[in-house]
Amino acid sequence: MAAADSSLRGLKAVFDWLRRDRRAAVSLAFLVLLVLVAVLAPWISPHVPSEQNLANTLAPPSVIHWLGTDDLGRDILSRLIYGTRVAIYASFLAVGIAVVLGVPIGVLAGFMGGWVDEGVGRLIDTLLSFPAIVLAIAVTGALGIGLTNAMIAVGIVFAPQLARLARARTLVVRQQLYVDAARCFGASTGHILWRHVLPNAIQTVLVQITILLAAALLAEASLSFLGLGIQPPDPSWGAMLARAYQSMELAPEQMYAPGIAILLTALAFNSLGEALRKELDPTTKQL
Repeated sequence: MAAADSSLRGLKAVFDWLRRDRRAAVSLAFLVLLVLVAVLAPWISPHVPSEQNLANTLAPPSVIHWLGTDDLGRDILSRLIYGTRVAIYASFLAVGIAVVLGVPIGVLAGFMGGWVDEGVGRLIDTLLSFPAIVLAIAVTGALGIGLTNAMIAVGIVFAPQLARLARARTLVVRQQLYVDAARCFGASTGHILWRHVLPNAIQTVLVQITILLAAALLAEASLSFLGLGIQPPDPSWGAMLARAYQSMELAPEQMYAPGIAILLTALAFNSLGEALRKELDPTTKQL
């Protein structure tokens, strides 16, 4: 019963926040719409995304093809809809891997201190010294070309950022009185980390996770544009941009749909992250 009441209070707090912050509500609504489009893609897509019609290539928008066709005669709207699946899957896979790898390492390093913290700190600094996209390309080359391997690479690249943030927040949390009280009552290290440190360190990490979802989306689009991500004939917004780039002189309007989709989705993730940061930061609530 207590758990149910806590859940209801949590949902009420979320709805109150969305009512107060219109930007957060709009961003979240857009992202929910994207998820629905990804789930319902087989039913709402007007054409088979891989179906070619070489007699109707680079066609302008029409009643049959609302956004036109690409250089192989494939319906752009259908590919855009199915590309939503790739965008959502890739973003959450990469960030999920980064969370699993980075957050526990950062929390442990910040809580344990000493040589553990020193070693993890040096490793994080070393990985962060490399440009993210270059490191992702290198890891993708080692793992092999493909969407899943590309997103594993991106997740590995993002993990040090979350580890550093989780470590910094843990250094603050471990100095709190409730952590000392837990030690005095004989709580184990694992219990303190799980019940006291992690819940209080995760708020700051949540904001960074939201922002990294946008970065993962852009990384997937970049890798697919370069041919290192999803492979033909599967649709991806980045791969669609690559195909449109090849036909830019004949049909430049083909770049608009995937480009705008990437822009709006990344903007929604970033806007939601900024709104979440302002909500969780007590110093900004007074502004």
